[in-house]
Amino acid sequence: MPGVPVMGSEGRGCAPSVIPAQAGIPGRKVTAFLHEIPAFAGMTVSLRAAPLAVLLLLAACATQSPAAVAPQAPGFFYGVWHGFIFPIAWVLSLFMPDVSVYAVPNNGGWYDFGYFIGIVFLGVGARKAKRKVVRETVIERVVEEQ
Repeated sequence: MPGVPVMGSEGRGCAPSVIPAQAGIPGRKVTAFLHEIPAFAGMTVSLRAAPLAVLLLLAACATQSPAAVAPQAPGFFYGVWHGFIFPIAWVLSLFMPDVSVYAVPNNGGWYDFGYFIGIVFLGVGARKAKRKVVRETVIERVVEEQ
């Protein structure tokens, strides 16, 4: 069910969010803006963006352990293959402790890139892109001759 705009929020340039209605109708959703939610009412935009900035800074500091990167380890093409067979490997890993969905050690960024390509373009992510829905409506007009 689409949300209902909260009164007084038109034209303010804020991104809407969906919150549960407090009007007593269970399950109904109302579109509201963050500045209209009591917890965010006194916050400025920069104050609301501060937690996101902190998370981005922490993510920028992430590195891969040198012990997990080996030049002779699986590379790009193994990454593509492992990404492609990910769903099967994941199910098998639930029942077999020696099966994993990701090769460690690997050769680093190229393996990761191949893994991404395998999942998104060849594996699970590619399934929805091939679906095509065509809807046609045929209307026949009958003209009576007089």
